[in-house]
Amino acid sequence: MSASTRDISSSDDLIDIRNVIERYEALEEIAERDEEEADEFKRLGDLIEDCEGKGGDEQWRGDWYPVTLIRDSYFKDYAQELAEDIGAIKDDAQWPATCIDWDEAARQLQQDYTTVEFDGVTYWTR
Repeated sequence: MSASTRDISSSDDLIDIRNVIERYEALEEIAERDEEEADEFKRLGDLIEDCEGKGGDEQWRGDWYPVTLIRDSYFKDYAQELAEDIGAIKDDAQWPATCIDWDEAARQLQQDYTTVEFDGVTYWTR
């Protein structure tokens, strides 16, 4: 399902700003004629505005945006996956790697991130 037909939801663990922008652009012309589409257009516009200038690698309409938004409730899992992806720990690691305090690791990682809100849900980004 493409981003232009898929809802972007605050229940998503990860949101890609490029999908948000693609959907927003698809709604620009039709939102003024359809109330339901207008609500989604406003929600996505608010999210884009909240992300504007908060770092990132995606440039759109003269501003920079963070590519990935990580739902607060998912951030601990994200920290563990990131540690595995960058080789800090092996994905099949055993003791002592299995004893890592992932709550603390996530809190320390969050120091490099900032928050945005989407439909009342906190997302972390950088």
